[in-house]
Amino acid sequence: MATFTQLPSGNWRVQVRRKNRYVSETFRRRKDGEEWALDMECNIDRKGSPKPRAAVRAKTFADIIDLHIEDMLEVGRPPRRSKAAVLEALKDDLGSTKLPRLDRARLIEYGRKRAKEGAGPATLAIDMSFIRTVATHAAAVHGIEVSAEEVRLARAALKHLGLVGKSDERDRRPTQDELDELIMYFESNYRQVIPMGRIVRYAVATTMRQEEICRPGWPDVDMNKRILLIRDRKDPREKEGNDQKVPLLNLTGYDAWEILLQQRIITRGQGRVFPYNHRSISKAFARACEELKIEDLHFHDLRHEGTSRLFEAGLPIEKVALVTGHKDWRTLRRYTKLRPEELHKLQTAPQPSLEEFMRMMANA
Repeated sequence: MATFTQLPSGNWRVQVRRKNRYVSETFRRRKDGEEWALDMECNIDRKGSPKPRAAVRAKTFADIIDLHIEDMLEVGRPPRRSKAAVLEALKDDLGSTKLPRLDRARLIEYGRKRAKEGAGPATLAIDMSFIRTVATHAAAVHGIEVSAEEVRLARAALKHLGLVGKSDERDRRPTQDELDELIMYFESNYRQVIPMGRIVRYAVATTMRQEEICRPGWPDVDMNKRILLIRDRKDPREKEGNDQKVPLLNLTGYDAWEILLQQRIITRGQGRVFPYNHRSISKAFARACEELKIEDLHFHDLRHEGTSRLFEAGLPIEKVALVTGHKDWRTLRRYTKLRPEELHKLQTAPQPSLEEFMRMMANA
């Protein structure tokens, strides 16, 4: 039985379900779809398998990647930037592979090669996930003979080899001396056009990512409530429309609101709050760390630092999440690297020194 659905683009999506077989295709004209559906039903009745146009056209892995992207565009769900970049890289490395050769051995070979090039376990896990998504889509939607089971077996083998897995949790926090050194370096460098010293302080104060620092404009700032609106904030579950209001606080050793007011004077309240390219910020930060011999410190670590300082200031999880934007508190835990000695600051009553304690015990 064929089902015909007209898409927002005006095209027709035709789905055929017959004898536990499923295949679909998209057409500009319904009449073409009707002819195709009849042909598919006849193929299933005669051969037990449909042979859609896509199956005839698709010969390589690059072909089914293109098919996957076309289908996503058709239903109004284009791949986001990160997914598009991964798919493009997969086309470069595996695109010429003929579909019958896209098997466990080929994928294990690909995984070993990527690992030698420096890809970590988490990166390879993402690659294998997208390969399986594309293969499953091709088989389920278009009836193309490509096995997602081969991808699963390859992933299992690579996991046993330690080449696929979760990313290691970073526990790197900058010391206050390192932050002071970085800020002084930036603010004493007359050739530094971007106000990196101010941006470093702002990153810790707000826990924002580079893109979130550079994207907002002055209309996004509520000057009365001291709140900044971040549009389409990064979230694995909500790709778009995830707008969040972030309070600009003074709890981390740096005053976010004061820094923002400094920027307002410089920009005259026009355009973006920080009108700079986020990649330029990342490069300037890395360059400074190299000059100052500060090892293994990334700009994103400032987000970890700010989050940890909010906890050390005594904020509960739900209030910290209002600043960081986390909806999953388990994810928020990964950003929290508390220093044990900081917990003493949360005590309201002064604690006796060791000598005082010994005197108290002796007099008891």
